[in-house]
Amino acid sequence: MAFTIQTDPTPLRVDEHGVVRVGDSQVLLDVVIREFHNGAEPEAIARGFPTLNLADVYGVIAYYLRHRDEVDEYLDTRRREAETLRQEIESKQPGRLELRDKLLARQAQRELTHAAPGQ
Repeated sequence: MAFTIQTDPTPLRVDEHGVVRVGDSQVLLDVVIREFHNGAEPEAIARGFPTLNLADVYGVIAYYLRHRDEVDEYLDTRRREAETLRQEIESKQPGRLELRDKLLARQAQRELTHAAPGQ
């Protein structure tokens, strides 16, 4: 009996927002590669994300190792976009210390308003 080598598709897909996800799951390519870079083995990654198929995790890592430059460029672009969005959101919000001071002042005012007479 002859052995037939089958070609499996890469377990990556681009969702409606242009984000790369793994297999049929909602897990981002970013997450799997980050875990891989942090030293997690494919089995641990699959256990950590129950919607991932172990074979898909191995397939994604194999794809990454074959296409490292392209994947790293995609991941760097995603990081830059996330940083830009974070800065935009923070610029429209009061500073954390300013917000904390406002909340503490509001809490103190409530305590004064609700304090029983003679206290």
